[in-house]
Amino acid sequence: MSALARPSLGRLVTGTLAALGALAPLAASAAPAPYSLPWQLRPAAPVNVARLDTSVAVSHPTVGVPDTVTTASMFLLSYKVTPSFAPLVRVGVVHNTPGAGDSGTAFINPVLGGTYGIPLGDSLRLALFLGLTVPVGMGGGNTPEMAVAAAARSGILARSAMDNAMFAVNDFTVFPGVELAYVRDGLTVQAEATVLQLTRVRGEAVQADSSRTNFTAGVHVGYFVAPWLSLGAEVRHQRWLSTPSSVTTQALRDNTTAALGTRFHVKLGDTLTLRPGLSYALPFDAPMKPQHYGIAQLDLPLNF
Repeated sequence: MSALARPSLGRLVTGTLAALGALAPLAASAAPAPYSLPWQLRPAAPVNVARLDTSVAVSHPTVGVPDTVTTASMFLLSYKVTPSFAPLVRVGVVHNTPGAGDSGTAFINPVLGGTYGIPLGDSLRLALFLGLTVPVGMGGGNTPEMAVAAAARSGILARSAMDNAMFAVNDFTVFPGVELAYVRDGLTVQAEATVLQLTRVRGEAVQADSSRTNFTAGVHVGYFVAPWLSLGAEVRHQRWLSTPSSVTTQALRDNTTAALGTRFHVKLGDTLTLRPGLSYALPFDAPMKPQHYGIAQLDLPLNF
């Protein structure tokens, strides 16, 4: 009986190894294509991530006065409660050192929101986003401390005017958005659009507009030159759809910036990946270009 069992066992092992060999290419092809994470656009899918993101903007708005330096830091936490949906919370702080005048620091409006992902095939990703702010940021109200209020305002351009809801500390803001990304063979091409509806809830003595409507959009292109290294570039645009009192000229209605940078992808475990990145952004037009803005961004996302 043992003599008969040995050939049967050998055939079983041989067949199993052959089956595993046939499945290996399928498993490799089923692995998700590497995705280039944008610099200031949202991810095009719900994710588990803790992300610390800091921008340092240097500008020279006035001739004969030292540079203004603004540092805006954001922390975001997102967690998938289902494979398709991830709620998130985002908080931020900004510090401004003007060339002339007092420095100030402000904690800005936190954001609550969520991302819903809709897969469209092997290469396309669609994500719908809805966010709202809690209008408790510093520098708001009818009698704000001037240096703190100036710090909150300074963060707008330091973030390329892409995070306006967080810096509008007198407003409750609802902002839906959409992302569409093509991801294949190491290449990512992503587009994003967001509409922000701002409603004043305090500070009527210092802010004339009871409501405002803003629009932001961007395109990101990234490519993996190695499994651990990707390059990414993006163009961002912001435009006021309404005409708030601050938009006194066409030059203040919108602005466009572009960024270029590199990102590393470091596996820390089966589910942990650190994706540190560094980028540099420059403006195309007013109001940022006449003020000679340059923005360095250090991004530290930890996917889990």
